[in-house]
Amino acid sequence: MPSRDFPQVRLHIVTGKGGTGKSTVAAGLALGLASTGTHVLLCEVEGRQGIARMFDVEPLPYAERRIATGLPGADGGRGGIVHALHVDPESALLEYLSMYYKLGRAGKALDRFGVVEFATTIAPGVRDVLLTGKVYEATKRNARNKHAITYDAVVLDAPPTGRIAQFLGVNQELAGLARMGPIKNQADSVTSLFRSGRTAVHLVTVLEEMPVQETADGIAQLRAHDLPVGGVIVNQVRPRDLGEKDLVAVRAGKLTKRKLAADLNRVGLTGSAELVLGLFTEACDHAERRALEDAQRGLVAGLDVPTYELPRLVGGVDLGGLYELAGLLREQGLA
Repeated sequence: MPSRDFPQVRLHIVTGKGGTGKSTVAAGLALGLASTGTHVLLCEVEGRQGIARMFDVEPLPYAERRIATGLPGADGGRGGIVHALHVDPESALLEYLSMYYKLGRAGKALDRFGVVEFATTIAPGVRDVLLTGKVYEATKRNARNKHAITYDAVVLDAPPTGRIAQFLGVNQELAGLARMGPIKNQADSVTSLFRSGRTAVHLVTVLEEMPVQETADGIAQLRAHDLPVGGVIVNQVRPRDLGEKDLVAVRAGKLTKRKLAADLNRVGLTGSAELVLGLFTEACDHAERRALEDAQRGLVAGLDVPTYELPRLVGGVDLGGLYELAGLLREQGLA
């Protein structure tokens, strides 16, 4: 089942400032996209084994593993299958050497001598080339490839917003250095995919000044590099405990501790002075926080991209919470 808002997209790249919950959103999106009869691959490239922790499975190897069943389809059919892949640059380099240079055992010998670790550590750009190359390989598969799973969608839990344009643009730089041969061909192919309508880069933020500003900067950088911007997911939205009328009253100073105590007595609740003070302080803090959030929400709306909102998971991130987010992303059209 393709995304309703992005029906042509096969590669969904999820980025965001640290602490905004981009990995959680990526997992929820994968579950939402995995509808009846579909296969979705959820990839991570930052070496944190975040997928394994969220789905409560063993640490992932450098191999595709089935980790969950997606949401049921619109027709009520059983959900599709979510696979996961933890991409590490050392394994990706060995695979690259085997595929394009037929090194096989020689590549493993290089690994024993520490050459592989040296190559992927000394030059960060090499790491990014290998990581993006593996994601590209999973995305471009088709039914003619009988020895590997063909995925209807690939979701990439990508590096943070501040590094995303560099991460996705590294192959273009490599293609400029390599005049010919398999390295240039591979780099050109990856760049072509990342800049095509089959890819969308979604940005995750929270309603705070720094993450929203970084999201705006990230969108500008992506567009400057001709990379396709998808949607903005506003994550960890707090519940609205007070209605708009009450918020206006609090901000106007019309709520007093005496009035609050009288309202409690009127509904049969006798509040101590300590309780009344606590509720009064909480109401003022909530009204102030809501005003700040609404201001940031207005800035997000001005970014001129599709936006989606997800609530703060009160019980923490577990599989049940991920399915809840998946359902909301589907309802809003991203999944």
